[in-house]
Amino acid sequence: MGGTQISNFLELVDQLPEVERSDHDRYWRFDVRRRVFGYLWEPTRTVGLKQTIAEQAALVAERPDVFEVQFTMGGFGWVVVHLEGVERDELAELVFEAWRLTAPDDLVDARADVLPR
Repeated sequence: MGGTQISNFLELVDQLPEVERSDHDRYWRFDVRRRVFGYLWEPTRTVGLKQTIAEQAALVAERPDVFEVQFTMGGFGWVVVHLEGVERDELAELVFEAWRLTAPDDLVDARADVLPR
């Protein structure tokens, strides 16, 4: 597996509506209408993405070398993704799901099920 570059992650995020990124010195934070759905730590080539608790458990159980439990909060399970362990199409699905779990209904409805490419 070749993995995914940080630039691929940023390209995927930038395709989603109303995403704002902010630099927090050691990491980047990604929001949609002031609600966080992701993080990027460039030095470790990892991202943190919001998922359902069931999806978090499934990802970590299936590939613990690629996915780690980050934390759980408010009924969601955040997962750390090691970019070298995922291909762009899989990352697109994870990013989209994180965004969709966070974005307001009007944005989700307008986007429908169109994944970033």
